Amino acid sequence: MNMHAGKITLAWLTRLWLVWITLSSAGLAFASMPDTHSAAALHAKYTSLSERLQHNPFQRALSLDSSESSGELKGDIYARVDYPFATVSKALNDPAHWCDVMILHINTKFCRATTDSAHTVLSVNIGKKTPQPIEDAYPIEFAYRVNAATANYLEIQLTAQEGPLSTRNYHIQLHAVPIENGGTFLHLTYSYDYGMAGRLAMKSYLATIGSGKVGFTLTGTQSNGQPEHIGGMRGLVERNTMRYYLAIDAYLGALATPPPRQLQKRLQGWFTSTEQYPRQLREVTRTAYLVMKRGEYRRQQSMQ
Repeated sequence: MNMHAGKITLAWLTRLWLVWITLSSAGLAFASMPDTHSAAALHAKYTSLSERLQHNPFQRALSLDSSESSGELKGDIYARVDYPFATVSKALNDPAHWCDVMILHINTKFCRATTDSAHTVLSVNIGKKTPQPIEDAYPIEFAYRVNAATANYLEIQLTAQEGPLSTRNYHIQLHAVPIENGGTFLHLTYSYDYGMAGRLAMKSYLATIGSGKVGFTLTGTQSNGQPEHIGGMRGLVERNTMRYYLAIDAYLGALATPPPRQLQKRLQGWFTSTEQYPRQLREVTRTAYLVMKRGEYRRQQSMQ
């Protein structure tokens, strides 16, 4: 992108901000992961969240949290899914399958997994919510690592050192353990740091086209009696956390479908799930989403 020094316009900041917020979601993670992230700790978390998993506004067994500190944003989802742990582990312990997950997100334009003797990398392009040439989407590379993969615990981590607008330290992490009745308990987290350019773009976005967007956390009640949800940066984090969780769930939900029909099942499943939360996640029509994603998937397959 070319611009003259000192001429940082609102339109430029808004455009770059849109790129940045979608990258933050690539992030359906963490600057540092404490030792308590283990199978035992995750089982303990599952027990402690029992009430929230049963009674919540999400229409599914799910708990969502977000946090914002100086220069860092983070989102967490804990969820119970009705898929056997062995199925979940086999499906998500594969970088190519993560590309099948990530392409479901409305802003992901492309994903390719490559492996050499020492590293596995996911090359991802993030862009608009409408069809877009691959060269116009922002590229980011995630290092893919399996931290643990046993009969009772799975931990996958993706990290990227740098992103646009002085953003850095992108982390995406998934933990999973088997639970009762043949189900699985998942913990999806992501975080990233941002600097001054990101902060300026944030203010531009939140003051203009992002001013009416909200997340999921309830903050009170409006004068008309309707619930009031968190906005700003935490609202952004929560929306993208949910989008990536729903992509994982849609991918898992299509595994029992015959392979030729799995893509259609995943796409329909992701969009149907997002429509449960129109206030937060509705962006385009089902037809527009399906047409765009089928084209992006074909492009992704042809460039592998």
